[in-house]
Amino acid sequence: MSVILSCENVVKRFTLKPVLEGITCYIEESARIGIVGINGTGKSTFLKIAAGLEEADGGTIQRRSGLTVAYLPQMPDYREHRPAWEQVLLEAPRNAGTIERYEAVSALMQMGISDADTDVATLSGGQKKRVAMAAALIRPVDLLILDEPTNHLDAATVQQLEERLSGVRGAILMVTHDRYFLDRICNVIYELDKGHLYIHEGNYSVYLEEKAARLENENAQARKRSAILRRELEWIRRGAQARSTKQKARIERFEALSGMRGPQRDAQLSLESVSRRLGRKIIECEGIALTLGGQRLFEDFTYTVLRDERMAIVGPNGCGKTSLLSVLVGERLPDAGTVTLGDTVKIGYFRQEFPEIPENVRVIDYLRGIAEYVETREGRLSASQMLERFLFPMDVQLTPVSRLSGGERRRLYLCGILMEAPNVLILDEPTNDLDISTLEVLENYLEDFEGAVLTVSHDRYFVDRVTNRLFAFEDGGIYQYVCSFSDYLDAMAQAAEEKKKPAETDEPVRRKREHQRELRMTFREAQDYREIDGRLAALNARVEELDREMAENASDYVRLTELAAEKEKVAAELEAAEERWLYLTDLAERIESMKNA
Repeated sequence: MSVILSCENVVKRFTLKPVLEGITCYIEESARIGIVGINGTGKSTFLKIAAGLEEADGGTIQRRSGLTVAYLPQMPDYREHRPAWEQVLLEAPRNAGTIERYEAVSALMQMGISDADTDVATLSGGQKKRVAMAAALIRPVDLLILDEPTNHLDAATVQQLEERLSGVRGAILMVTHDRYFLDRICNVIYELDKGHLYIHEGNYSVYLEEKAARLENENAQARKRSAILRRELEWIRRGAQARSTKQKARIERFEALSGMRGPQRDAQLSLESVSRRLGRKIIECEGIALTLGGQRLFEDFTYTVLRDERMAIVGPNGCGKTSLLSVLVGERLPDAGTVTLGDTVKIGYFRQEFPEIPENVRVIDYLRGIAEYVETREGRLSASQMLERFLFPMDVQLTPVSRLSGGERRRLYLCGILMEAPNVLILDEPTNDLDISTLEVLENYLEDFEGAVLTVSHDRYFVDRVTNRLFAFEDGGIYQYVCSFSDYLDAMAQAAEEKKKPAETDEPVRRKREHQRELRMTFREAQDYREIDGRLAALNARVEELDREMAENASDYVRLTELAAEKEKVAAELEAAEERWLYLTDLAERIESMKNA
């Protein structure tokens, strides 16, 4: 295949330290390239240089004569008021030929924007992304450059985009945190790390395998070098009386080995589960309803959030997911019904938008404005120490927040949320603009988080990894599913295909869809339900036994203290078991009721 764009020794600086340093790569026609790396490593900058929107400070960039390029920005800037179709014409590739209005209207409809005259300045983030996508995909081009194409898009649109990109004949160069998307679309992975580029042939899964093997090899080399160093060090310390050429060579060899750098690692974001004690009552919703702009978003929604809840709220853009979150946290009153929060609940609300702050506020001052210290399992951490764990070294801590990249701001925002030590985390599209490394650590953190987690997200991998319960907006209602997000999407896609079949299959499809909506226990819930009565009996018996022992040891202060501490622990376990019994019993009754109906 012929090369359509080449970069040789490309350098880009924003400060004295290069963001891109000696980047060399050759993009061939039909290549499918995904770029990964932590926030702030220059991924978006590299895309802009490739698109010709920014100039490099050094190196050579060559483009094939007549090369057509389309570029999708990470955050479309639609502050000016104009119709959507006009915005598409304005952003369409310049050298892809004359584009007519009807083509813009058609492109918008393919991206789910039915009203081509709608004012782009009034659109939601997801709708703006669809308009920008319509502009980028309106005509076939030689090189399609996409910066976080799945951000703000609902899962159905992401799947459509996957299918669309699979049929693209030109080359694709993109930055995305969506790991399923990377795995299915890309055949080459570019890894940017500390200004340097590493190229891996294959999809994201192959990249992970190769990187793991590379790190293992680097560790083996490091161990070998360390053994040589130890031997050489012993010789140096013994001291050689005569300075022969051979001995000098050994000294020079030791100095060279000592100066070698060990295996390099990406900076790793470090998190511990930090939360306050959570009581029995978390969030209780009873028959809540909400209407906005004349549209009924949801009604008669009833649910009790559990202490260890892992819930995802999913659905198309604009269906009311964020509005539901705002009702749950008490920022918006429902039209009907009630929401009750427990007395011990401390909510950490991670919103889609970074909060507005003055431009001259430094990173460290932003975090200190939230809290000076936070208590962790390892002890008290200062704001500066927390920032270091979130990959903000001291020199970055002293810079204004306005100079951070979009992903770095999201990471700082997340740090601020956790600095408050919440025991209920509500995350609204947390994966937008975060790099994959940060997402992996966040996912691990949530697995160990001692509290409830509710998230709105379209990221299939994130939802599959973090949650075990879905509440889906569909057909004017909110339906509960106990399955993975991927399984849910597959079932919905299958049901949609069934609907396209002749009318005589309508009744089986309806029954199948109703069956999909049936509640069912997970394996863990079913196991707990079988064992919960015995566990309750055992805990109650132990409490009674401890009461007897405490009465018998009333004069033994040391033993009495031990028994009191054990009783407090058993009583807490009993309270949690009773709460679990109530939930499982209610779930079993609802399942039985649905079966009877």
